[in-house]
Amino acid sequence: MSQEFDLVVLGGGTGGYVAAIRAAQLGMSVAIVEKEKLGGTCLHRGCIPSKALLRSAEVYATVKESARFGVRAENVSLDFAQVQARKRGIIEQLHKGVQYLINKGKIRLYQGYGRVMGPSIFSPQAGAVRVETADGQQEMIVPRFLLLATGSSPRTLPGLAIDGEYVITSDEALELEQLPQSILIVGGGAIGIEWASMLSDFGVDVTVLEYAERILPLEDEEISREMTRLLKKRKVKVVTGASVQPETLQIADGKVAVTAVTGAGEQRYEAEKMLVSVGRKPNVEQLGLEATEIKLEKGAIAVNAHYQTAEPHIYAIGDCIGGLQLAHVAAREGIIAVEHMAGLSPEPLDPDKVPRCTYSRPEIASVGLSESAAKARGYAVKTGKFSFKALGKALVFGENDGFVKLVADADSNDLLGVHMIGPNVTELISEAGLAKVLDATPWEIAQTIHPHPALSEAIGEAALAVEGIAIHS
Repeated sequence: MSQEFDLVVLGGGTGGYVAAIRAAQLGMSVAIVEKEKLGGTCLHRGCIPSKALLRSAEVYATVKESARFGVRAENVSLDFAQVQARKRGIIEQLHKGVQYLINKGKIRLYQGYGRVMGPSIFSPQAGAVRVETADGQQEMIVPRFLLLATGSSPRTLPGLAIDGEYVITSDEALELEQLPQSILIVGGGAIGIEWASMLSDFGVDVTVLEYAERILPLEDEEISREMTRLLKKRKVKVVTGASVQPETLQIADGKVAVTAVTGAGEQRYEAEKMLVSVGRKPNVEQLGLEATEIKLEKGAIAVNAHYQTAEPHIYAIGDCIGGLQLAHVAAREGIIAVEHMAGLSPEPLDPDKVPRCTYSRPEIASVGLSESAAKARGYAVKTGKFSFKALGKALVFGENDGFVKLVADADSNDLLGVHMIGPNVTELISEAGLAKVLDATPWEIAQTIHPHPALSEAIGEAALAVEGIAIHS
């Protein structure tokens, strides 16, 4: 006997459980199928554990430099076991919170692996889900709507085998019992730079090998240059234009070595471990999609603006559809998809209004177009920039590297993008996000009275700088 629901969500990560809760609010009967734990990659192997480790690394670095604040701390040491224990405690607390929300919404949880079925005796259309539990039991559930929220997995380079000990992904790195003396990080995107910053603060000798001509290639070029400068200042080796050759990988005597082709020719790099951080691939295999009309584009599920697949009653969100693979994007996509199912008219997600954050030291945050991307779209651009070095609160805070940069349309004065690198900018970026939603101009941002002293003053000053009238620069 199959169980019927208005909505079945395949995947209980951030996008999936948020969508399920919104559907329950709208009066739908809802079930989630999750093969591991509610919260998905973000809670258990991504956003939350990595940020917990980053915070410990930040505190460790601060305490080692506490004398400059007039605080004497002798014999400072790192208890990495306690660092990991704290991380696990945070995950457990948040996991219980998600479980509470699912129970509160009267959402049924099926613990097992879900596969999408084609038309059958259970349903005249594709979309029924067969759930296989760990003990081999099977159960069929039939939804009116199906939402695929299956997430993603770490990608690797072809021919570069992950052994989980010497060559690892972020999944294995998060579970390290002890820190290596040295590490090679293949990939200088947001995740790679977060790990580079964290491990450097923990005292690890770090080398970053990035294929592109600059790290953080999706960020504004000035942000990339500043982060490169600051990482090198911390003795992190940053090698760009580096094409790692997987066939040259060697593991011997407790070390991993590989050759990369760079502008200077072939170079050999060696460390205790190699962290491969070259992006994530959508989880679309073994889902039964071949039994449906669902199409894949570049390995991701193809959807329309409301996240419908080629099967109109089957929707897909989050990392499995590619695009911006961010937890907050998946959550918003889930809400849009569910509201569309319910016959509402949700506003489609605009990628130019999505904030992007890198939780390194210093932090990086941006929303909208970079200067070069704006020019590529044909805009006549004007910019304004303000350095944290001129800001009283940054000096008090003890971190004054970095800046805020605004990119505006020289013809209409519309705000096109905001880019930040500096202390706590992942918190400051929400003001810029609101400005984008409200179609604010730099002048309107400048009219907002920012408290003094505050880090947010940098946004107001950068807005004034667009017109060349910044007060403190």
